[in-house]
Amino acid sequence: MLNTYFFGPHLDDEEEIEIVVHKHWLMGIKSLWWPSVVFILVAAVLWFSHTKYVVYGIAIAEIGVLIWWIRNFLDYFLDAWLITNKGIIDLEWHGWFHRSSARVLYSDIQGVEYEIKGIVGTLMGYGEMAVEKISTGSTITMPYVKKPRRVEAVILECMEAYMHKKNLKDATTVQGILAEFVAGTLQKKAVEAKRSLPVKK
Repeated sequence: MLNTYFFGPHLDDEEEIEIVVHKHWLMGIKSLWWPSVVFILVAAVLWFSHTKYVVYGIAIAEIGVLIWWIRNFLDYFLDAWLITNKGIIDLEWHGWFHRSSARVLYSDIQGVEYEIKGIVGTLMGYGEMAVEKISTGSTITMPYVKKPRRVEAVILECMEAYMHKKNLKDATTVQGILAEFVAGTLQKKAVEAKRSLPVKK
């Protein structure tokens, strides 16, 4: 439901999301840690305050901290890769009024790789993923991906299915063109043969 609401507008017609790849949940906790701590501290001050104006001031501060918390959550949640049946959509959320999106079709992917570095990355099972484009040689990357080996397998599986479907579609198109060519050639020969027959008087 959340995926459809947040990520649905980025999809083309007949495009379906296979998986949504986020950074590891530790990065989410890290980005929400300070807003959560400040929210609890401000709430504690609000609990012990008895002056009306102090309550109003702290309530306004609490709303500000809540907006901070929501902003950090969206920054974590909306920075994602959408692995679809057509390609990879790299989404980045830079703030309330700044978002960016880059699409790489499976036919334009040269390679997919991942790297797990360090003790924490090895123990927690996260690493950096990279997808290289054929046309430009540039790469799109995402750090702190949870279970990058699994994500790589899903991408390669979707890529294989996409290329198989594309090859079948191309073969059908070529077959249709050849059928039209052969039918046209046969019709042309039939007309020429009819013209070459002697005219009866």
